[in-house]
This record gives sequence, structure tokens and C-alpha cells, in this order.
Amino acid sequence: MGLFEDDFYSTKVSTRAAKKTAFKARRGGRGRWPHRNRGVSPMQAAVISGVVSAVVAVLLFSFITGLPSTTAVTGASHYSLRQAAGDPYDRIVQAAAKVRPAVVSIVNLKGENGTSTEQSALGSGVIFRVSSGKAFIMTNNHVIEGSDDLDIVTVDGVRKEAKLIGKDRISDIAVLAVDDKGISTVADIGDSSKLRLGETVIAIGNPLGLGDTLTSGIVSYTNRIIPISINQDGVYDWEQHVIQTDAAINEGNSGGALVDLDGRVIGINTMKIADTGVEGLGFAIPANEVMKTVNELVEDGKIARPYLGVYTVDLNNEYAPLDETQRKELKLPDSVKDGAVVLEAHGPAKEAGLKLNDVITAFDGEPINSTLDLRRYLYDTKKIGDELKVTFYRAGKEETVTLKLTDKPEG
Repeated sequence: MGLFEDDFYSTKVSTRAAKKTAFKARRGGRGRWPHRNRGVSPMQAAVISGVVSAVVAVLLFSFITGLPSTTAVTGASHYSLRQAAGDPYDRIVQAAAKVRPAVVSIVNLKGENGTSTEQSALGSGVIFRVSSGKAFIMTNNHVIEGSDDLDIVTVDGVRKEAKLIGKDRISDIAVLAVDDKGISTVADIGDSSKLRLGETVIAIGNPLGLGDTLTSGIVSYTNRIIPISINQDGVYDWEQHVIQTDAAINEGNSGGALVDLDGRVIGINTMKIADTGVEGLGFAIPANEVMKTVNELVEDGKIARPYLGVYTVDLNNEYAPLDETQRKELKLPDSVKDGAVVLEAHGPAKEAGLKLNDVITAFDGEPINSTLDLRRYLYDTKKIGDELKVTFYRAGKEETVTLKLTDKPEG
């Protein structure tokens, strides 16, 4: 018998069930004709069978859908089941209503003295703190880069002049502040480390200047690593850990909120892959990483990272490979295939004697194969004031020098 055949799922009594019930009624269960008042009439059998079928239907529905069945009889009502389950889309509505007032549009005026709006750039930001008469807003560094003046526009359409508190190109995070008059909602920050693959998320921001726009999607990947060219020179010199989502993200969404269904900000939208035939590849910086950065920017106005003072190019740079003449000038042994070639030396590197055409191959005995490796080692394992052992090749000879890392000078 199939799982959903009529005599299993329907509340009606099937022919087989009716015949079986009638037979048992006639036999009385012991082969004797029963007394009239002890028998079960066909009508009673139908009612009993209907109730049993209803209970089975509810249990089957609960088993298939994973939804709880609160009661046996009332659960048979389709209306009661829908009420118990709730509208899944209503969670999106509630989450959006919770976080919307904390998401603002950012206008970056790039004209002379900030008076021209023709060259202005648009982005988004999230209010994450209100204190001492100020509302603090986090956004992307690339949203506010090159600004003469910055304004924010609240969800109510109120425009306020914003002040830059701090920014960081490496993490692509910046913090602004405005007066807190009329601002009462602060975003609830979630734990991005608990995100699950396939979890529903919503993106709120100011795409193409259409402020207060909501899109939805899922978490396509929880911890994607994207190579970044900080100087936009085609050379990848940093890696960004991001949340991948298929929620629609467009120009102007940068700096806006990626939100879970509890209305908690779990990421700051930062980029998308825009290419022919590519859809649904958007990325957000995880909230846990963002909050570390914004808290330090509020306190110190900058992110303190150890400074070596070298400008380098990869020995095996696929975008600008060294020709045979240049390689001969380096006089490297055939065994040296990778490293970071020094083009300029400043600060600690210059004081330690590093200079043009030195090829860095190791830090503290750990291989350095590229500029990306160089930065990753410094930022992930070192802090200001630490000593660093640098291994490099000069004119074909391996040398080692130990230097002390400093804070990067202003400017």
C-alpha cells in the first residue's frame, strides 16, 4: 500500500475498512453473535476510523515537515497547523523592521570644498554605538575614501554632517560620527562565527542611491578568502576573509548591513563580483572582525600594525614578470624560485641596511614567497616593538639581519 493511498490518508472509511469492521461486529470477536447493545454500528466505526485517520495524518505531517504537532485532534485542522508553524517570511519582515533605523545612507562629496554633488559617491553605514552626544557609524573605507565632506541620511530622511573618526585600508573599515539628536536605534551585533551554510540573510543599504532598500538571500559560504590588491595595481597583497551571499548587492550597498533573521548584524557588505555571466556573488566582512576594528578606531583613530618599511614586488609576479636581464642582475642561485624583491626601504628596513634588489625569502625562518606572505606574517604574528629576523639574498649571497618593528609613521 502506498504511503498516501486514500485508505491511509483520508478521513473517510475505505471499503476494506468498512467490510473488516462489519465482519468483526457480526462475529463479536469470539465467534458468537453479540448482544445488540454491545455491538459497534457502521456509523460508530466510521467515526472511530475518521478520528484515527486524522491523528495519523497529523503525526505524518509532523514527521515529514519537522514541525511539532501540539495536540492530536486540533492539530488535524490545516488552519491550526499553519498558525503553529507561523509565516516564515514574517521573520524577514520583523528582522528588517528591527535593523532598518540603524542603517543610514552615506554621501561622499568629492567636489571642490565638498560643494559639488556631481562627483559625489554613495554608500551605506550602520549605527553601532551612541554615547556622549554622538552616534558612531561603521562603513567601508572605500566608501569614504577621497572625501572632502561626508553626510549621512537616516531612514527618516534627516541629513546630518558626519566627521571621520578613523579608517583602515587593510580591513576596508571606517568609522564616522554624527550628533545623536533624533537617533535612538543602535544595531544589534550578532556572532558571525555561528553562521550556518544556507542560513537566510537580508542586506539593507543604499544601492544606486535608492536608500532603505532590502534584499534577501542565503549564506552561500561562511568563510571565503578573497585576494585583495590594496593599491589597485594588479598585485594581490592582502587576503580578506568574507561571508559569501547571494543576496543582491549593488553599488551603494557597500558599508550596509548583512542581517540574520533575528535582526542582528552579522556582516558589513563590502563587494560583489560583477562580470558577464556572474550572478549572486556578494561578500560581507564578518561582524566579529569588523567590531575588533571599529572599537580600535573609536579609541585610537587608527589600527596599530607593525611597520617594516619595505615596498616590494613578487619575484614571480605574473602581472609584471622579471625579464632575463633583471633576473641576472639579482644573481640569485637556481634554487631560489620565490621571494619578495625590495624596491624601496624606509624606517626599520632602511636602518637595518636593506636596499634595492634585496630578495627577502624568510622571516624568523618561515618562508616568504610573496608580498602577500610578507604582510600576512607581519600582521598575523607580530606586533609593534617585536624583533624580526629577516633572511634575504644580495648579489647571490644569503644574508640575515635582525631589526625591531615600529609603528607606521603618519602620512
